[in-house]
Amino acid sequence: MVRRLMEACCLKDKDKDKGDDDEKPDYMVSGGNRIRGKVVLMKKNVLGFNDLKASVVDRIHELLGKGVSMQLISATHPEPAANGLKSRGKLGEVAYLEKWVTTTTSLSAGEASFSISLDWDESHGVPGALLIRNHHHSQFYLKTITLEDVPGHGQLHFVCNSWVYPAHRYKYNRIFFPNKAYLPSETPELLHPYREDELVNLRGSGSGELKEWDRVYDYAYYNELGSPDKGPEYARPVLGGSNEYPYPRRGRTGREPTKTDPNSESRLPLLSLDIYVPKDERFGHVKFSDFLAYGLKSLVQILLPELKSLCDKTINEFDTFEDVLNLYEGGIKLPNGPTLKKIRECIPWELLKELIRSDGERFLKFPMPDVIKKDRSAWRTDEEFAREMLAGVNPVNITRLQEFPPVSKLDPKVYGNQNSSIREEHIASNMNGLTVNEAIESNRLFILDHHDALMIYLRRINSTHTKTYATRTFLLLQEDGTLKPLAIELSLPHPQGDHHGCVRTVFTPPGQGKKGIEESVWQLAKAYAAINDSGYHQLISHWLNTHAVIEPFVIATHRQLSVLHPIHKLLHPHFRDTMNINALARQILINADGVLEKTVFPGRFSMEMSAVIYKSWVFTDQALPADLCKRGMAVLDKTCPHGLRLLIEDYPFAVDGLEIWSAIQTWVDEYCCLYYESDDAVQVDSELQDWWTELRNVGHGDKKKEPWWPKMQTRNELIESCTIIIWVASALHAAVNFGQYSYAGYLPNRPTVSRRFMPEAGTAEYAELESNPDAAFLKTITAQLQTLLGVSLIEVLSRHSTDEVYLGQNDTPEWTSDAEALAAFARFGEKLMDIEKGINERNKDMRLKNRVGPVGMPYTLLYPNTSDKSREGGLTGKGIPNSVSI
Repeated sequence: MVRRLMEACCLKDKDKDKGDDDEKPDYMVSGGNRIRGKVVLMKKNVLGFNDLKASVVDRIHELLGKGVSMQLISATHPEPAANGLKSRGKLGEVAYLEKWVTTTTSLSAGEASFSISLDWDESHGVPGALLIRNHHHSQFYLKTITLEDVPGHGQLHFVCNSWVYPAHRYKYNRIFFPNKAYLPSETPELLHPYREDELVNLRGSGSGELKEWDRVYDYAYYNELGSPDKGPEYARPVLGGSNEYPYPRRGRTGREPTKTDPNSESRLPLLSLDIYVPKDERFGHVKFSDFLAYGLKSLVQILLPELKSLCDKTINEFDTFEDVLNLYEGGIKLPNGPTLKKIRECIPWELLKELIRSDGERFLKFPMPDVIKKDRSAWRTDEEFAREMLAGVNPVNITRLQEFPPVSKLDPKVYGNQNSSIREEHIASNMNGLTVNEAIESNRLFILDHHDALMIYLRRINSTHTKTYATRTFLLLQEDGTLKPLAIELSLPHPQGDHHGCVRTVFTPPGQGKKGIEESVWQLAKAYAAINDSGYHQLISHWLNTHAVIEPFVIATHRQLSVLHPIHKLLHPHFRDTMNINALARQILINADGVLEKTVFPGRFSMEMSAVIYKSWVFTDQALPADLCKRGMAVLDKTCPHGLRLLIEDYPFAVDGLEIWSAIQTWVDEYCCLYYESDDAVQVDSELQDWWTELRNVGHGDKKKEPWWPKMQTRNELIESCTIIIWVASALHAAVNFGQYSYAGYLPNRPTVSRRFMPEAGTAEYAELESNPDAAFLKTITAQLQTLLGVSLIEVLSRHSTDEVYLGQNDTPEWTSDAEALAAFARFGEKLMDIEKGINERNKDMRLKNRVGPVGMPYTLLYPNTSDKSREGGLTGKGIPNSVSI
């Protein structure tokens, strides 16, 4: 029956095509009243799913006359309007996509092209929009529409990049606009109602559970991380909407509340990836395929019972560093007998095949991290330990020490004396003949300070299996531009209560040539500092300060800035995939008992702690120059490039970052000035003002009273704000994300958990540290099972997708029809290519010791990758994607 229907469809299509001037090119105008065009889309049956049903039923719908229809909308001639309603552009005749039945789509290529022929009478005037209805059974992804010889335009190009669901799923018509940018006041009057309607549709009603075909962008608190119905140990506080736990907003899903807590939203089953985000924000089929392929290993929660059993019965601990290296050189050997049989019973074979490597008998074998590729032990040197604060995966927290000893900002009435116990006598022998005052005056003392941020949670953290400290690490800038660690202060809450302050111990490097127990203790002190930095990096530098803070900008832009708005066109590429990856993170990574809680030392307090730290977040401080000055790493100096003088000249993140920042700022400046001739133009832009108001009052609503928000009354405020948004979404995220596997894929270099305190003389642990320091070190840091989880996760996070779109690129060349904007964007790309050349030259300069370091790793995390047209995916360690997309 189905076959006969499809044959009938094909015959119908062939009959319909007769007399259609097939010998003419697709875009020829017939008789002066017909506009020919090409529509590029992707059918549902090729978007990662071989959906035969969709293909067959859609063809049947074609037979029944239910195709994909389009109507042009006039920008100059109105439809008759009812009293009190705004006039709208006149609709043209209905036309249908041609040859749907006979057009087959390659599963590899994905895209299909269709012809369209639209009758357009001259009395309709100039067309300015398209109305599209999908009368098929299934949705399709509409990429572009190109119309030729359009009266008043010539060629008219529509960049759609949107899912179009069957018409019965909508209470409104789908409208698409050409790629011309208009400020609200400059929009043709007859298109205004369509522009406004689209924004209303995207905002939704604010109620009800959202479905996959809904196109609604709305806000919610982080109230779905916990699962209180499973028990109190799975409950988590609501983040956002309170002074205690402020937080940026996330995308609303509208799921039902939990039974136990009406303020908490119910969660989907653990392994469900069908979390609502607006369909246009979902991964494309290439990205989704890449994510699934590499994500299988990060979803090893499926394997936890089996892996734990396997580890308990065999290795349990990494006894030697050779055991750790086996993860990369050999993997874990699959056990024979009942254990292997049980694993195969519990794990779907397709999943197991992904985990088994090419040798066929070992699984969970990881790529060799760059930090140990050239030298297996260079990561242990003091120079590399310090260098990674300038060129590692978290180069955004080191500050210049301007007061000695450092003073805590914690309230002494609550936490007692939390000031540092470091004194000059602790470090005098390592100061290269300088006094502390001389070092401070010459800008040569620096600190990595995680004391205050962690101390307030340390008592609760250490009540779990974790046993760690709040740390301060002191460093001296050497004559050769490198940093030398001077001391590490480890602090614990006072055993008699917080108001008594803390208990502090200062550790210093062993003297020249000294080894033995002093060296082993120092290595452990560095490990505790690295653990602090790893957790802070993952929770704050990475998750909070890029992923979480950007999501409200994504939501507000779609709710308040029309696709016609020039600022929407500017920012939209920098929001690609952000809502989707954040939703997946809430589902499987940052949720209660998720991968993050299992692998970083704050454990169940991780997200709560990030909310407390969000209290100190300042939007304007996210600008790189402001950040460097605030941390004391640079001072204003108009005689220097970018108006700043770096106090550590060889600071790779800052040197490369300032060039990227300047290039972004120049591009944004040139672009914004094309559309805003004066400050007045900014002030009267109704959509822009609504966008900025909603961002402050809702998206970052817990910060709405802060005085530091730009007022958005001047062109400079607009340029600075857009530059910050693009910087955070692209370069800052690249700097703190894509080096994770290179540095932390080898967990001893960046451990995430400590399981016991520094051993004291006279104890068995101290004796073990003397007799077998490697074993003692490994028993202190991240355990084997946590290592497997953590390394699996960061391998996925560090990979570039094969369809990545990098800074200076756009996945749609016709993203705007404005020639001046395209020219400015081309200059931006050329500037980024020049920056690439400079980075390559600096990485070859042997005088710049911080760029490569003892481990032999060139700093490429801010290498734009604009000149690489191959879109190389994987663990490249270079490239700045446009957006927070992983």
